[in-house]
Amino acid sequence: MPPRLPPLPDDQWDDRTREVLSALLPRSMRNAAAAGSAMSTLVRHPDLTAAFLPYSTYLLVGSTLPARLRELVILRIARRRDCAYEWTHHFYAAQQAGLTEAEVEAAGQGKAADPLESAVLDAVDELEEGSDVSDRTWAALAEHLDERQLMDLVFTVGTYALMAMAFNAFGIRPEHDARERAERRRARDH
Repeated sequence: MPPRLPPLPDDQWDDRTREVLSALLPRSMRNAAAAGSAMSTLVRHPDLTAAFLPYSTYLLVGSTLPARLRELVILRIARRRDCAYEWTHHFYAAQQAGLTEAEVEAAGQGKAADPLESAVLDAVDELEEGSDVSDRTWAALAEHLDERQLMDLVFTVGTYALMAMAFNAFGIRPEHDARERAERRRARDH
C-alpha cells in the first residue's frame, strides 16, 4: 500500500526544507535519500516540522531519561500502536542502548525483569489507557527517577504516541536499511 503522504521528492526540496531539519540532521543528510522516509514526509509541512523537531530531538538525545528506559518506552508505544516505523528503527536503537533482542521483544509485550523497567512499561500502559499513572506505579518510578526524569518519561510517552499516530496515518514505512540508519544516528549522536 503506498503512503498517503509520500516523502517529498528531492527536486522539491528547497533551503527552507533543509533548514527545518537542522535540529536533528547534519547538513550532509538534509536531502530526501539521507533524511529517510519520516523526515522526508514531515518536511511537507515545514512550519510544523520546524516547531516540532527541536522538541522531539530533545526527547531523543537530550532528555534526562536514560537511553535504555527511553527505548523501552518507545518500543512499548510502537507495539501498542502497531507502528512499524517506530518499532523497526527503535528495535535497533534499543540494542545500541544495551537491550538484548529478548528484552526488546519482552518490552513490546509490556514485560521486563528489572523492577524499574517494569514500572516504566506499566507507566506507558497506564498513560495509554487512562492518560494517568497510578500512585503505585508513580511511587515505584520515584524510587529511581528524579522529578525531571519523571517529567521526561511522561512527555516521551505522549510524544512517541503522537508520532506513531502520525506515522501510521501518513503511511510512513521503515526504510530497508533501518539498521544502518540507526547505527549512523548513534555514531552521530555520541
